[in-house]
Amino acid sequence: MLKKYFIFFLLSLNLLLVPATHVFAQEDPDPLQDIAQKSGYGAATSNTLSETVGKIIKIVLGLLGIIFLALTVYAGVLWMTAAGNEEQVTKALGILKMAVIGLIIIIAAYSITYFVMINAFALTA
Repeated sequence: MLKKYFIFFLLSLNLLLVPATHVFAQEDPDPLQDIAQKSGYGAATSNTLSETVGKIIKIVLGLLGIIFLALTVYAGVLWMTAAGNEEQVTKALGILKMAVIGLIIIIAAYSITYFVMINAFALTA
């Protein structure tokens, strides 16, 4: 009986891990960029202002997401350790509500930023 479960476990693990082993070929780097770097001109293309601002905004939004996670865990621990104390449960519920409102604002800011950056790249291309 145990042998059947072990074989089933190995087969299911194999099915889960096999799709993750695909390897895709990559294009060769642009030879003009190699020539430009070897001749001292640096990269043939550089980051634009919109790309740099987009990267900074993504980093800030990622940090805000980490803060949301920390607030959610803190409120959950506060609620679980309340032991019937209504004041502590109310405080935890308030923290959770504010964290969810903050998450909605973060997602809206990210989607607006993504929309603006995609349209900015479409205009420059």
